[in-house]
Amino acid sequence: MVRHGKRKLSSSNVKPAGARRILLLISAFAFWVVAIVLRLYDLQIIQYVQLLERADRQQQRTVEIAPKRGVIYDRDMHPLAMSLAVDSVYAVPANIPDPSMEAKLLAPILNLDEKDLENRFGARNSFCWVKRKITAQESARVRALNLQGIYFQKEMKRFYPDGDLAATVLGYVGMDDNGLGGVEYQYNKQIRGLPGKVLLSTDAKHRSFRSSEWRGEPGQNIVLTVDEDIQYIAEKVLAQTVEKFHAAGGTVIVQDPHTGAILAMANQPTFDPNNYQKYPPQDRINRAVAWIYEPGSTFKAVTVSSVVDENLASPTTLIDCQMGAIKLGGRVIHDVRDAIEKEENGPLTLSQVLMYSSDVGAVKMALRLGEDRFYHRIVDYGFGTKTDVGLPGEEDGLLMPPRRWSGVSIGEFAIGQGIGVTPLQMARVYSAIANGGVMLQPRIIRGIGPGSDDGMPPPNMGRRIMSEKTADMMKQMLAGVVEHGSGVAAQLVGYTSAGKTGTAQKVDATGHYSHKDYVASFMGFAPVEKPAVTILVVIDTPVGAIYGAQVAAPAWKLIAEQTLRYLNVPQDNPSDSIQIASRRSAESPFQKRGVKTDNPPINSKSAESATRPVETVSFSPTREFPSKGTVLVDERPSLVVPNFAGLSARRVTEECQSLGLVMQISGSGLAVQQDPPAGASVHAGSSVWVRFAQQVCCNVPGK
Repeated sequence: MVRHGKRKLSSSNVKPAGARRILLLISAFAFWVVAIVLRLYDLQIIQYVQLLERADRQQQRTVEIAPKRGVIYDRDMHPLAMSLAVDSVYAVPANIPDPSMEAKLLAPILNLDEKDLENRFGARNSFCWVKRKITAQESARVRALNLQGIYFQKEMKRFYPDGDLAATVLGYVGMDDNGLGGVEYQYNKQIRGLPGKVLLSTDAKHRSFRSSEWRGEPGQNIVLTVDEDIQYIAEKVLAQTVEKFHAAGGTVIVQDPHTGAILAMANQPTFDPNNYQKYPPQDRINRAVAWIYEPGSTFKAVTVSSVVDENLASPTTLIDCQMGAIKLGGRVIHDVRDAIEKEENGPLTLSQVLMYSSDVGAVKMALRLGEDRFYHRIVDYGFGTKTDVGLPGEEDGLLMPPRRWSGVSIGEFAIGQGIGVTPLQMARVYSAIANGGVMLQPRIIRGIGPGSDDGMPPPNMGRRIMSEKTADMMKQMLAGVVEHGSGVAAQLVGYTSAGKTGTAQKVDATGHYSHKDYVASFMGFAPVEKPAVTILVVIDTPVGAIYGAQVAAPAWKLIAEQTLRYLNVPQDNPSDSIQIASRRSAESPFQKRGVKTDNPPINSKSAESATRPVETVSFSPTREFPSKGTVLVDERPSLVVPNFAGLSARRVTEECQSLGLVMQISGSGLAVQQDPPAGASVHAGSSVWVRFAQQVCCNVPGK
């Protein structure tokens, strides 16, 4: 019994100890579970966002890919700016076994700094650009190396098939595919579209691979009011005029006076948007809207039309011009010699004041209006405010209110001095005279989107700034300027014309008017009774000749004659001289520039159906060609021109770019003609012209 009692005591003592151990184990397990739950809660809930971002930074990289920008067309749907897919090279440094060796191989091919490239490859990053938007030749050479850690990504590169044509209007695009000037900048949001994205992921060994891609959405197309051929005519005449007179620059505007549409806007100096980095910033300025200048005697149309519209004078009103001198505010304003010679025979009519550009007569008309009324007329004509044409960098001009005028200000304004205007402001005033007195909103955008007019508000109907009667009187007076006055150099073959010369002194560095630097201009319209175009020519600081009659009027004549014939405007002043055909034959721009070619159209029927009127430009070509017998040695590699027959513009452009050829195009649709012909041997960098038509017959050679 004693043993039994001891056995029971021992059992009772063991049971509490085992229970404690079990309880301790359960408590430890519970604590461990709670700790894990709390830690998981901290990681999954509290720190989830931060940890996810860290993981993404370590394992993934999102590369934004610019979308395909919309095409910019001229008014006849000829592409002026387009985007093509090209290769960009990127690297995953973690995948590069020998950064020094690969940098040494890539640097000379891509024209990069070897040391900088090696430093980028030495970093343990998941991604870095090597070089973006490379040429087809560079891409082929890099691919041939087959280097580890080097990859390719397609990106869109902006391409301007006509080179510097309308460059200051179109603008240019940066490496990130954002517009940096002109229409490209102003309408970047519509043209650019939504960017695509490529997600690059890295595994545990830091090896990169593409996990997903979103291509984005392409941008919208834009149709301009600009006509490619009229733009070409304006640019070439302007370039030759600036070169002839060693001028600092100039601008030309061609406008439809009945719609406000800008048919051409040319500037000198200019640039090639395909290589805009090679040009100084001042070459990229659109002088037509951003240049403030004093208009000189072209502003007398504002003075004279204002006094006529206020019934203070008529074209036959006699004005005593005081033998060419008038004192105003302590300053004497003198007439030019031609006006003084006419004044020697007695008073001038208001028509003669405009015809012979009498400063004294214009000043007297401004005095009849008075300061307040003259100022309000100037404002009503749109000076001192932007035209809102839809181009960046446009200026308001400079116009002081009457309270800030000096005693001579009214006289200076009357003759176009002391007031700052933009060329487009002046062009729309002359367009208002041409269309019967209504000032229209200048337009350079015809439409945005799928249709030519989609997304655009209806054209501004304009506002009347002078009566129709006044406008008719001004037409006749401005016609007299061309027929018998200072603008005789602007007389056209086959057409009547009206306009006004201008010569304005520039302000020099001392703040005084220069005696050697001038702005020469001529602006007007044609034909007189039914104007089809308004044209402005302004030349900045010509050398050797300073007057608008000598410098600008002859250039205006060249542009006007060729533009009117190109537009098939009926002649209202026929002559017996031989007229140049007004329909474009199946010729290439090389023929238009004075270069002969015997290449026949790929499909003559299609080529004829694609033709539209053009005037052969009657000035020397800008491109120089060797004279007969000259031997030139060209060490560039020879290429065989492909047969482009039946291909789209995009296909042709891609092939030309891959071969290193410069493409010049016209028309739209499929290729129907090319120059040089298929199979011809040319050098890399040579120009190839291709005509496109909407319909191509089934019997195209080579098909």
